[in-house]
Amino acid sequence: MKSLRRRRKRGQGYSSPNRIRLVTGGKPYFDLLAEMIRQAEKVIQLQVYILDYDETGKAVVEELIHAARRNVKVYLMADGYASQGLPKHLIKEFKQKGVEFRFFEPLFRSRHTFFGRRMHHKVIVVDNCRAMVGGINISNHYNEHDGQPAWLDFALYMEGAVAKDLCRVCQKVWKGYMPVDGGPVCGYNPGELDIRPEENSELRVRRNDWIMKRSQISRSYVEMFRRSEREIIMMTGYFLPGRFIRSNMKRAVRRGVKIRLILAGISDVKIAKYAERYMYNWLFRNHIELYEYKPCVLHAKVAVADRQWSTIGSYNVNDISAFASMELNIDVNSPVFAAGLADHFENIIAKDCVQVTQEDFRTKNGIFSRILEQLSYWIVRLLFFLFTINFKQQK
Repeated sequence: MKSLRRRRKRGQGYSSPNRIRLVTGGKPYFDLLAEMIRQAEKVIQLQVYILDYDETGKAVVEELIHAARRNVKVYLMADGYASQGLPKHLIKEFKQKGVEFRFFEPLFRSRHTFFGRRMHHKVIVVDNCRAMVGGINISNHYNEHDGQPAWLDFALYMEGAVAKDLCRVCQKVWKGYMPVDGGPVCGYNPGELDIRPEENSELRVRRNDWIMKRSQISRSYVEMFRRSEREIIMMTGYFLPGRFIRSNMKRAVRRGVKIRLILAGISDVKIAKYAERYMYNWLFRNHIELYEYKPCVLHAKVAVADRQWSTIGSYNVNDISAFASMELNIDVNSPVFAAGLADHFENIIAKDCVQVTQEDFRTKNGIFSRILEQLSYWIVRLLFFLFTINFKQQK
């Protein structure tokens, strides 16, 4: 039987050559982000869901302003709902100091709600040759601060051909999906990078966006469930899959694929966690191993299959990511990277997780908790339906 990786190579959209490495959230991520900004020579594109004007946000903003003073073109976009707390004086300062700034605006928003699309990307592209994509927002929550650990999250650092693909994605979002001809941003050619064959990884940019009728990331997950032969490890902060994903997970298990799921033990969204726990019995019935991460909030969105293929980015396994938000992931066709990622997950499971078994869950989950979980599940499902109905009608 052909391997998952060999069958993946027949798919379209992978770019090469690329050099990559996994980046952990917290200090490693923000140190590298600052380094990328400082080394920029021509252009920086940074798009993020949450940009808070706290210590972490101020440090990143200062680096961007310094880059603009060096005559680097800086394009900064933040989601208009999630980043609405940015002070007005900062937006004026961006204009005065040469940072091009835009909010990505949903159709309607207030301090407590929104209607429309969320720009859920977390991506930076520098000089069309270096990029980083993951699930990490710019906020103290995602950084070590006041003795508190950063929320667990990851990003993929990339050098090579994929940077131009990401440049075009960022420019289209910036221009509101008007035609993009390359122009001075994505048309800039930084020259060839020295990437040895043993360093090379095939990468594929994947997007979900209901306006553009794109569901590439969802399809990547479905392909993973259908083509895997041995094992899948998934880590996701907000797990509430729809029927289609659940049915593909069930079929994978029936074929003999071992699925291990790492979920948040501590969540920043309580109702989402209660709703997620309502699904635990479904996981037990379908023989999916379940682990809760205990040290801090888990915010990652990563999966690895058969120690050969992986995906990482902003996509949560739920209907908001599948049908409502603009999401960005990178598929990695590299056994070397996937094996290292699987080993890293194994270490996290061994050191920082508690396995949740059916017997323990039934013993500890009383009647009041079960009622609360079921109620939360249906409330969240209703919200998902209201946010995703427009997309489903257009498909």
